[in-house]
Amino acid sequence: MTTMTGRHRVVRIANGSVSGRPDTLVTEEPLEMRLNGTSLAVTMRTPGHDFELAAGFLVAEGVVTSAADIRTIRHCTDEPGVTADNIVEVTLAPGVPIPEETLTRHTVTTSACGLCGKASLDAVRATTRFDVAADPVRLEPDVVLSLPDRLRESQRVFDRTGGLHAAGLFTADGTPVRVREDVGRHNAVDKLIGWALQRGRLPLTGHVLVVSGRASFELVQKAVMAGIPAMAAVSAPSTLAVDLADEAGLTLAGFVRGTSMNVYSGGHRLGLGTP
Repeated sequence: MTTMTGRHRVVRIANGSVSGRPDTLVTEEPLEMRLNGTSLAVTMRTPGHDFELAAGFLVAEGVVTSAADIRTIRHCTDEPGVTADNIVEVTLAPGVPIPEETLTRHTVTTSACGLCGKASLDAVRATTRFDVAADPVRLEPDVVLSLPDRLRESQRVFDRTGGLHAAGLFTADGTPVRVREDVGRHNAVDKLIGWALQRGRLPLTGHVLVVSGRASFELVQKAVMAGIPAMAAVSAPSTLAVDLADEAGLTLAGFVRGTSMNVYSGGHRLGLGTP
């Protein structure tokens, strides 16, 4: 099993002195995801929780919505010269259809961008099965403001490497449910959603998704597909992310730092009016 970190010797320059020392780096390796024997996508990720990653990816693609939709999920062992840990094969349960666009979208993704350019508001509208707008959860602004710090407290691998994104799932009162770290921000979110899927917790009604970076379209898409009604990001959202949040009825806050944040959509859950 590949580890999440590795060691590399570096030259350290500090306060005018030069020295050699070992440094801990985050591991980045490709993961190929196969669906019913067909190669679906390759993503650069931090090894660990690979089954969750594949399951969460399929939720975001609109293929599955419950653990019962997946018959088996395993690492492949039949590729000569290829590390088995870097290939995950998912077999769907009998009768679970595969959207045609999912099969035809064979894409290599990077750890930075997810499936860039492949999604649209129409695609999310056509595939989502959970009504985020109907979620009645209410949030206290002070609780939302505290969530990035609570997420940071759980970033164990980041403490050692300084090179990972994080995604955390919290209840409306700020109780941490689960945190995942990965070199790719979209992978961290997929791992969270896959964890929830495998435990029969979708839709994630009444929860808040917190991400350590920006709020991109693909991350808002993943939240909507998992039935998460609120999302808080340390950095800015994109225009398309805000458009999707508005349309889906998701509460989206950005620049959540210290005592301030910008609420871009769904302010009613925070007791706010329309700006």
